[in-house]
Amino acid sequence: MSKEHNVATEILKYVGGKENIKSMEHCATRLRLILKDKSLIDEKAIENIDGVKGQFFAAAQFQIILGTGFVNKVYAEMKKLGVASDGGSVKEDAYAEMSIPQKISRTLGDIFVPVIPVLVATGLFMGLRGLITNLGVELSPTLDILSQVLTDTAFIFLPALVAWSTVKKFGGTPVVGMVLGLMLVAPQLPNAWNVAGGADPIYLDILGLSLPIVGYQGSVLPALALGIIGAKLEKSLRKFVPDVLDLIITPFLTLLITMILGLLIVGPIMHSLEEVIFTAFKSFLALPLGIGGLIIGGINQVIVVTGIHHIFNALEVELLANTGVNPYNAIITGAIAAQGAATLAVALRTRDKKKRTLYISSAIPAFLGITEPAIFGVNLRFLKPFAFALVGGAASGMFAAMLGLAGSGMGITVIPGILLYLNGNIMGYLLTHLIGIAVSFAITYIFYKSEE
Repeated sequence: MSKEHNVATEILKYVGGKENIKSMEHCATRLRLILKDKSLIDEKAIENIDGVKGQFFAAAQFQIILGTGFVNKVYAEMKKLGVASDGGSVKEDAYAEMSIPQKISRTLGDIFVPVIPVLVATGLFMGLRGLITNLGVELSPTLDILSQVLTDTAFIFLPALVAWSTVKKFGGTPVVGMVLGLMLVAPQLPNAWNVAGGADPIYLDILGLSLPIVGYQGSVLPALALGIIGAKLEKSLRKFVPDVLDLIITPFLTLLITMILGLLIVGPIMHSLEEVIFTAFKSFLALPLGIGGLIIGGINQVIVVTGIHHIFNALEVELLANTGVNPYNAIITGAIAAQGAATLAVALRTRDKKKRTLYISSAIPAFLGITEPAIFGVNLRFLKPFAFALVGGAASGMFAAMLGLAGSGMGITVIPGILLYLNGNIMGYLLTHLIGIAVSFAITYIFYKSEE
């Protein structure tokens, strides 16, 4: 039998059998189970399964860390063994057990995660373009225009992407969300950021009032708010619009009402809020001696553990859309590497060869940007390594802030993240990681004594 079959069989044995599993799904590294009776779990036996790197409960889910790639194989074996795989049920049960911040974070994650791949690709295009420019290569006018198409399109039409994903998340018709977002960036509308810089808006006269109207190119919050309103409105309209007229009336009224609200009320309010948040964050990052980076780098992985880290996806998108660079990525990537370094130190301090091998395999994904195996499989189990890694993350974040380091995209960190710094910041990126890794590894190796 294959290793994944053996692991799947053992997991079933120690969680009370397939009859005790209500539903299951998986992410990049973890098998996630909703169980009927938690008392049937033998956690110690599960952790001793060859191939399992750790286990924990989070938001009603029993999560078993298996690692990138291997989790897919075990999941497939579990399905063959008759385990239900209703991902929708898993999400609903997990959502019901979340705190309000976790629910907000999960919702934002569900909205922005589908958008991230195109922003990652755009960031890579920007990095490659920066590398070519730094090498002194001059692009022909045609190639220059084509490179701008690759690097600018996603951000020019960002509200369309956000509105599409938001409407889809809240149960509306995705294509209605896409059109709604495109209306926010219609070429007839002056850019709101340009208007804030002194450009003239267009005006609509209503009852003697002259109301300014602008577009929201590169904005996130107006599209997010209108996506929610549009989805809710569409679902409400369908309750009383006759089926025979639904295809005509519902999308017409949804777009008309939402667009009026967006351009005259919601858009201006959300854009003003967006400016306040954006300005405050930039000011925080600009604190002297890299204090802002130290704080963010130090608490980033704590935020990840609490499950509310998706909140910052919107912030990264905002940074990229309005500045073209992402200093937040530069600050947190060293914190991710620091967790891997602490896990390596624990491995070297562990006398048991089998566990040492397991810990090393848990550390490797961290250097590819995935910290769950390191955090939940090793560092949090012994607590001190996790705390020591936070110190390394703080040191790395402070150094990144002092250098003014910023990536050209988002979604990838540590080794893959190098591609976002091909615009000339590679040395600073490498030094930032070396500081975080060195501090985390040294403190952990010196002060941690194996508890096994």
